Amino acid sequence: MAGKLKVTQIRSCIGYKEPAKRTIRALGLKRMHHTVVHEDTPQIRGMIFKVKHMVRVEPVEE
Repeated sequence: MAGKLKVTQIRSCIGYKEPAKRTIRALGLKRMHHTVVHEDTPQIRGMIFKVKHMVRVEPVEE
């Protein structure tokens, strides 16, 4: 069974191109230091990889 990932935005979207901004928004992040929890799926991992310079990812311990 897939675990969960805690994704936190650590950099601003200002100055980045539109695809990166849309990916941050699609992950559910709205502002700096905002944190969301997602299931660990290949789709979410791909989105995180695209904006890895702007987010911090930690596994959620259950």
